[in-house]
Amino acid sequence: MKTTIKLAVASALVAAASSANAGIIIPAGDWTLDIGGVVNAYYTHTNFSGDMTGPQGDDGSVANITTGLLPNYLSVSGKTRQNDLDVGFTISINPGASTTGSGNQSAQQENRQAFLTFGDKSWGSIKLGKDLGIYASDAILNDMTLLGVGSAAGSLAGNTTTLGRIGTGFMYADWKSQVAYSSPNWNGFSFTVGLTQAWDPASVGVNVAAGPFKRGGSQTAYEGKASYEWTGDVAGKVWVSGLSQNVEQPVFGNDAIGSERAQAWDIGANVNVAGFGLTGYYGQGKGTGTGVLLNGGFDANGKRRDSTDWYVQGTYTIPGVATKLGVSYGESELERNGSEKVAGTKDYQNSMWTVGAYHPLTKHLNLVAEYSQQKLEAADFDRAFDGKAKTVSLGAILFF
Repeated sequence: MKTTIKLAVASALVAAASSANAGIIIPAGDWTLDIGGVVNAYYTHTNFSGDMTGPQGDDGSVANITTGLLPNYLSVSGKTRQNDLDVGFTISINPGASTTGSGNQSAQQENRQAFLTFGDKSWGSIKLGKDLGIYASDAILNDMTLLGVGSAAGSLAGNTTTLGRIGTGFMYADWKSQVAYSSPNWNGFSFTVGLTQAWDPASVGVNVAAGPFKRGGSQTAYEGKASYEWTGDVAGKVWVSGLSQNVEQPVFGNDAIGSERAQAWDIGANVNVAGFGLTGYYGQGKGTGTGVLLNGGFDANGKRRDSTDWYVQGTYTIPGVATKLGVSYGESELERNGSEKVAGTKDYQNSMWTVGAYHPLTKHLNLVAEYSQQKLEAADFDRAFDGKAKTVSLGAILFF
């Protein structure tokens, strides 16, 4: 079954030069069950400098043992053919594998997937339930840190994942309730369009100021993407995607509650030839914020902030040993509006360099070594801010 989590696993396996395999296949009457998952753990060491501080609010360094960008997960999928329809389901659980308190084993738990599908290869398929969002999904699936750690290893111990390149090159697609239609594959071209659950604006590390801001309750969000993929000596993929959601604004003085649309679009490409891989990505948003959807997307006057995300990535797979070496750089920027500009400060800008080595010890087990240097500027929107976090990570990730 081509579930989204299997696409993520396949992308990570390709990044490690391993072959993607199905999980544990179990025939069960009219159904075929597929049990698969990921187990991973990393030793990480992060040095903070400038205005960037560790989880206890101090400078210096911190060491953790935690999961990477991919959480640990156990996924059960089923498929069957009934009344000329391909019918399927996926349910997954994502147990945390890191705790920071003695005698406390209540590590965080996520449930990222619970959806059903039905369709036919002649006309496509329909998905209902919770799965990876549509907008910006290809950005994260092509990120080499999907197999590793990336940023936030020094401050997210006890969580289910780190951030990878989320917020330092692309918006997080996240896991969303949705009703989506995916087309058949027409010689490499396909598209997906869907209605997704509208979300309330968030405040994660960015000063959103006054509220309350609310999702447009009478409307869902709208998302879509299209891609073209080809094979051969020079293989690759190009894609575009977009998102639009209504956001209700607060009352200002005697003004009535108004509404505004948060909108974003992106474009990306990946090309592979003779062991070399090159990925480029660019996206723009209005009111969508940075890092996670609607985080800091509006100022205190209800005006949309503009945002941009981009990253470039190059990889090379060493012949014979299949070790993949990679380097990438990306930035996410949230622009101040005119009334927010303060002398001596900059727009909110979060950037990161990453170099990594990903070695398939077996076809299921991969060893990973990464170094990432994150730089964050103007994080508080009301004062000059400049900090860095440098992270070394060593570990392994197992797919089954």
